[in-house]
Amino acid sequence: MSKFKAVVFDWAGTMIDFGSFAPMGVFVKAYETFGITATIDQARGPMGKPKWDHIRDMMDDPDISAQWQAKYGSVPTDADVDSVYEVFVPMNEKVVADYAELVPGAADMIRSLRERGLKIGSTTGYTRSIMEHVLPKAAEQGYEPDNLVCSDDLPEGRPGPLGMYKCFVDLVAYPPAAVIKVDDTVPGIAEGVSAGCLTVGLALSGNYAGKTPAELAALSESEIDALRRHATVKLKNAGADHVIDTVADLPSLIDKLDAA
Repeated sequence: MSKFKAVVFDWAGTMIDFGSFAPMGVFVKAYETFGITATIDQARGPMGKPKWDHIRDMMDDPDISAQWQAKYGSVPTDADVDSVYEVFVPMNEKVVADYAELVPGAADMIRSLRERGLKIGSTTGYTRSIMEHVLPKAAEQGYEPDNLVCSDDLPEGRPGPLGMYKCFVDLVAYPPAAVIKVDDTVPGIAEGVSAGCLTVGLALSGNYAGKTPAELAALSESEIDALRRHATVKLKNAGADHVIDTVADLPSLIDKLDAA
């Protein structure tokens, strides 16, 4: 019997979309519709936050802000963020299902956790409308979590704890120390930390490595280790208690934690 009652997973870069690619091109294209050039690196920076907040952070990037001011005559306002957001969401809805393949080993991992009696929760920086395109694809592959908390379900999203509080209620899982939060981004780890959960970061399947499985396989061990170290530093600095490569490694970590 595990000392834990539930595990709450992020989606993109954690359970699906190895390398977290679905939103990146959409952020760039959304800004292009306003005559602003944004890079993939600029798009990756705020990953894990609710998408409105993500766009706000990109607007505050000195380069993007300067472009906006030069084109529109003023620094970007929240109303401007609203305008980009209104373009981004339907764009993301159209492509997100194409990136909904489960991370290798994820389905077996979920079966292993359920055999231990653990409940499976989920939170995401995606809106509910975007996730409506993801859920059927995930279910086809055998992944149906016990709950889903989206970025627009609550008054406040990551890095605050409200999404996790909703998971505690939905899953009837408490105290916080009995719940594990698994995520590939700083805001997602911070969400778990702020709620008092044990947190597990993912170094190689997520945003900070930003590689497909095939791209990773083409790298040398030293190159992979450099990506791992880069992601680990970010996740540990955000408060991650443990960092593993992908969710496929989670059952063995839980075994060690239960044995400790």
